[in-house]
Amino acid sequence: MPGGIITFIIVIMVTFVLFKLFNWSIKIFFKLLINALIGIVILLIFNFIFAGILSLGMFAIPITWVTALVTGILGVPGVILLLIIQLL
Repeated sequence: MPGGIITFIIVIMVTFVLFKLFNWSIKIFFKLLINALIGIVILLIFNFIFAGILSLGMFAIPITWVTALVTGILGVPGVILLLIIQLL
């Protein structure tokens, strides 16, 4: 787990530097970061309900930076998309 936190911090720092280098808006960076964090929360709740309470392990979606980003950008349709991909 500590390795994941360190990786997360490094990814945020590299992304921030890329935004500065290409002169992109920092507002977009923070919006993307907040959406990814919201995506992680949605995935945690989803996994807690389906994999934890209902014991339906096949519906568990692993939480990675890609799944958090997809869920953060697309919202609930992103969770549905990830669920469909997981079941294929």
